[in-house]
Amino acid sequence: MSNKGEAVTSTVPLLAARDLVKAHGRTEALRGASVELRAGEILAVTGASGSGKSTLLHCLAGIVRPDAGSVTYGGERLDTLPEKRLSELRRSEFGVVFQFGQLIPELTALDNVALPLLLAGTSRRDAHAKAGEWLERFGVRGQADLRPGEMSGGQAQRTSLARALITGPKVVFADEPTGALDSLASEQVMTALVHTARESGTAVLLITHDAQVAAYADRELRLTDGTVAPLGVTA
Repeated sequence: MSNKGEAVTSTVPLLAARDLVKAHGRTEALRGASVELRAGEILAVTGASGSGKSTLLHCLAGIVRPDAGSVTYGGERLDTLPEKRLSELRRSEFGVVFQFGQLIPELTALDNVALPLLLAGTSRRDAHAKAGEWLERFGVRGQADLRPGEMSGGQAQRTSLARALITGPKVVFADEPTGALDSLASEQVMTALVHTARESGTAVLLITHDAQVAAYADRELRLTDGTVAPLGVTA
């Protein structure tokens, strides 16, 4: 049985990168990489360690600016937008999940998930109510009062997913979201992510080195020496 669910994608790219170049010092992480992501699509980008996968994600999410090339989201050029507008997009339309979750260690799971809403001006009561619903959706409602250090890796990562999705983003950028997890926790996290993305029509850009994780995607691209090659449809 497939874990992918039913993809609902548009023919027009929601997010598109063209000929991206990015160097870290003398090292070229990206050398003309081009990617398209459609609404509702789950796209896996694979590649060896050091191939530029995380740099590509950071450029696509507007976290760093490429040295050359363009990134377009919903008709806007991300690579030329002012930082204020980029911050707005990251708060409202983008969700980001990293390998180690990056939850705030001093906050409970409930407060971590509620944080994006609180920063957007939602009342504490409403933010906590919605955060509780999202923790329930990801099967970690029972951990609401625990801090990250008191949860298992899988529980913390599902909490991170809840935080990334609570604002109803159009795109979730997931950078090795299962890299620190065992196989069972990895399966639970990916099943929860795919199910929720399908349910909400959220596009997912999934960075992974794991073929089993990439198999959850509709399509896979491989990054080699800073350039991208398609590996076909995996669905």
